[in-house]
Amino acid sequence: MSGDGPSRGGEDRGAEGGRREGPRQVAIPDKLYYRIGEVEAITEVPAYVLRYWESEFRLLRPKKNPAGQRLYRRRDLDLVLRIKTLLYDERLTLEGAKKRLVAESRGPAQMDLGVRGAALENALRRMRDQLRVMRDRLAPPKG
Repeated sequence: MSGDGPSRGGEDRGAEGGRREGPRQVAIPDKLYYRIGEVEAITEVPAYVLRYWESEFRLLRPKKNPAGQRLYRRRDLDLVLRIKTLLYDERLTLEGAKKRLVAESRGPAQMDLGVRGAALENALRRMRDQLRVMRDRLAPPKG
């Protein structure tokens, strides 16, 4: 019988019939923008929760059209799905999810800066030394 047991946040929606064991692959239509109702249907996250997450997660900032309607891009949709996984499947707190998302957003690029940072620092030191040499050459003779 459909509808047995309590449903939390629309978990039993969709043709699959019930909650899945692991994260499911979501078929996302190929569009430039999605309205909040479409995001709600695709992600199975209620609109009021999406709006709340916007206030909690800095990375989630959908555009708004002149009428004030939210327009989610594909990356916003992917982020909503990631937040949902962190909160509902991995059972992280909001703070834990925020920290994980920040760490993931830095990812390998941040580590590259550690290596490249040293090279950039050396290049800047060489440039500073060369500028000092030029300044000394151009300075009027003391005497």
